[in-house]
Amino acid sequence: MSEKNREGKRAARDRLVQEREQQRAREKRRRLLVVSAAVVGVLGLAAVIGVVAANSGKDDGPSDAGPATAPRGATGKGGLAIPAGAADAPATLTVWEDFRCPACAQFENGFRATIHELEASGQLKVEYHLATLIDGNMGGSGSLRAANAAACAQGQGKFTAYHDVLFQNQPEETKDAFSDNSLLLELAGKVPGLDVAGFRSCVEKGTHDSWVRESNEAFRSGGFSGTPTVQLNGESVFPKKGEEQISPANLKKWVVEANKGKKPGKVTASPKAAG
Repeated sequence: MSEKNREGKRAARDRLVQEREQQRAREKRRRLLVVSAAVVGVLGLAAVIGVVAANSGKDDGPSDAGPATAPRGATGKGGLAIPAGAADAPATLTVWEDFRCPACAQFENGFRATIHELEASGQLKVEYHLATLIDGNMGGSGSLRAANAAACAQGQGKFTAYHDVLFQNQPEETKDAFSDNSLLLELAGKVPGLDVAGFRSCVEKGTHDSWVRESNEAFRSGGFSGTPTVQLNGESVFPKKGEEQISPANLKKWVVEANKGKKPGKVTASPKAAG
């Protein structure tokens, strides 16, 4: 074999080694954020790991933030939950999520119709808790800005619709487009009756920023591994409940089983918008 051929083979081997090292590095970075969880026959969902311990010293904003202003109608411990569905529904779905989190969007976009169907029949109420893990892990403020805007929408009685629009129009995780209030206001135009002066002022002023930070702190201190965290009557159902993998059909089945012998809640119209 000629010296030229030997050098060519060495160069090819060196390139292959380098490519493999680069691939391993990419995989290592990916595993820090994403743990794959297949959903049988329905979705390929990814549970985004919050790396809470690594970010335990990080803050979402200035330390001199004012007192928390909870959105109208917030419930639960510390007023940190935004409710949807009949207040007296026999089953409760607790959802912790981040508007920048791709896995949260996959969950919401895959299960939205089922959740709304269960809400509309009085079988299920949902308690939404908002977190800002992606801001902490990747930098930026889109999680915070979007969560504040969603809380502002709650003040107008439009949380559910706006929440759905945000996840349907979620930008790429790395671009942090939700940090721009103008985009959040533009998306409000997709929700009839939301793009009003009160909502715009609330978004621009960051009225609920401190409340969002408190909600995120409750997540970080709650022992949760990542977003989305989904519980049915306090029992984890994402990515599975016991040995059963989550799917729209299984979620519906689990709610029916939990509600056996119980009356559905009384479904009422959305609360009147704030002035």
